[in-house]
Amino acid sequence: MRRTAIYARFSTELQNDRSIEDQLHLCTTHAGRHGLDVVTTYFDRARSGASVHGRDGLLEMLQEAKSGAFDVILVESLDRLSRDQEDLAGIWKRLTFAGVELRAVHEGKADQVQIGVRGLLGSLYLTDLANKVRRGMDGVVRDGRHAGGRAYGYRPVAGRPGELQIVDQEATIVRRIFEQYVAGRTPREIAHDLNTDQIAPPRGQRWSASTINGNKSRNYGILLNELYAGRLVWNRVRMLKDPDTGKRISRVNPLEEWKRAEVPHLAIVDAEIFDAAQTRKADRSHAAPHCYRKGKYLLSGLLKCGLCGGGMSVKDRDHGRIRVQCSVRRESGTCDNRRVLYLDEIEASVLSGLKRHLKAPHLLKEFARTYQEERERLVADKRKSRTGLEAKLEKTKRLLERAWFDYEAERLPTELIGARMEELLAEQKQIEAELEAAPEDEKVIGLHPAALSQFETYVRDLEALFGNGINADTEEAAEQIRRLISRVVATPKDKGFDLQVEGRLAELMEAPNLYPNMRIARSGGLMVAEEGLEPPTRGL
Repeated sequence: MRRTAIYARFSTELQNDRSIEDQLHLCTTHAGRHGLDVVTTYFDRARSGASVHGRDGLLEMLQEAKSGAFDVILVESLDRLSRDQEDLAGIWKRLTFAGVELRAVHEGKADQVQIGVRGLLGSLYLTDLANKVRRGMDGVVRDGRHAGGRAYGYRPVAGRPGELQIVDQEATIVRRIFEQYVAGRTPREIAHDLNTDQIAPPRGQRWSASTINGNKSRNYGILLNELYAGRLVWNRVRMLKDPDTGKRISRVNPLEEWKRAEVPHLAIVDAEIFDAAQTRKADRSHAAPHCYRKGKYLLSGLLKCGLCGGGMSVKDRDHGRIRVQCSVRRESGTCDNRRVLYLDEIEASVLSGLKRHLKAPHLLKEFARTYQEERERLVADKRKSRTGLEAKLEKTKRLLERAWFDYEAERLPTELIGARMEELLAEQKQIEAELEAAPEDEKVIGLHPAALSQFETYVRDLEALFGNGINADTEEAAEQIRRLISRVVATPKDKGFDLQVEGRLAELMEAPNLYPNMRIARSGGLMVAEEGLEPPTRGL
């Protein structure tokens, strides 16, 4: 008798858990009638057939099949293994290679035709099911009911799917946020006050400015949620499953595909206040990247907190001296860094450290050597990736040619071979597009011959140039310095602080005349290359 493994699966927790036992009983009975010896069983409960990811039972079975633990795999039907064309074909191909027969109670022994047809039907079933679910959710929204997701200020009505009711305590907080924002307070200040008053946030432990501000492209966030004004919005995003990881990711739908329905009974704030908040948000919205104003200070946007990794921003002035503090601490209170630092002390330490390190020839030579090795490795990886794509393209072309021969010889049905050729053509176009986007072979260019020898000249007056801050004469040089520094991490230590400066060594590859109108610091790898070549230099 042939050794047989049985596999069973059901899709969601909403289905009857006995489905597994029913499938196993059906397969066991079938095995007994056909002289098959059942030696083991595998199953996956509440796992979708749209992907093999997260299917521990299936993956274990496929692994055991390679070791020859059984001769036959028996399932109720082929869609229990997978409803995805690619996955079902891949499973069958691997089982065939391992010498394991795939058999279904209702379809018999699986062959190439069955795999192609069942894979196509399974994929069409999933697409059709998704369309019907979306149609049903669209109807729910038209009826003024909620189609899913949790909204702060509301809770579902028990026993009445899709219906919401206002939570008075949370609604009061929503009104407070809108009123304070329209009155001129910033989201950061509002979040700080809510945390001070120990008010529970929608999720997590602390309120933050992003919770209140939200995401404009997705229309998420307290201030952007139209439900608070009595308008239900649905279909803002769609969920897709990454074929490589099996994880669901969201993509924003075009604005014209969003669905809206009036639900005045769910309004928490007046329409006038909601509209005023949107007007203020529009007035405060950031300009396009090319319109950003230049950094006001030498290290603007580069300072990071050493405890939480958040940014550091200006807190106040002490007799004209600018003081900075961790933004996360100020905004949500979740960071333990209470230290307030003087910006001029940080800038002086950074500039002094840059001078000291740029004057150390042996360090620069070591940086240059390590950078060169890393560049060579990265170029080799890119060449390997491109070679792999070219090989994959050639294989796809061969498969296309073979499929055409099968078509001409009428060895397979027209509808099946046609679908296969369309799939291969699509794959060929995708690979060609990836090759088109892939960078050509790069040349590994060494450091400019004059760069290292002229460093000391370039940095001689570094501290003097910025001793009094940025002005019209040093603005260009300051932008270059900011471009060459990745970030400056300040960590409180006792009564002082430690600085960790990370720079872009790649800028050393450029010509030394970075500053045509000024003798200023010529530095790219001020401290450490971003590619992760060496640990950052500390203690500046």
